[in-house]
Amino acid sequence: MEIKIGIQNIGREIVLESEQGVDEIAAQVSEALAKGTELRLKDEKGRVIIVPGSALGYVELGGEKARSVGFAAL
Repeated sequence: MEIKIGIQNIGREIVLESEQGVDEIAAQVSEALAKGTELRLKDEKGRVIIVPGSALGYVELGGEKARSVGFAAL
């Protein structure tokens, strides 16, 4: 699933692909906003992205990853 994170006073957004579920990520975002703690997300490659909860502008949760188009084996 694609996740876009907007940071306050920053023009660029953070975009990552994650295997976590929508409900799980939404709960983490809500907790970070309510408690002012950091938001920790893990992307598909195992990297951890940490954003201070007080700096979050928005979090956009996309749909499940679409199948890529190409000539690769299925």
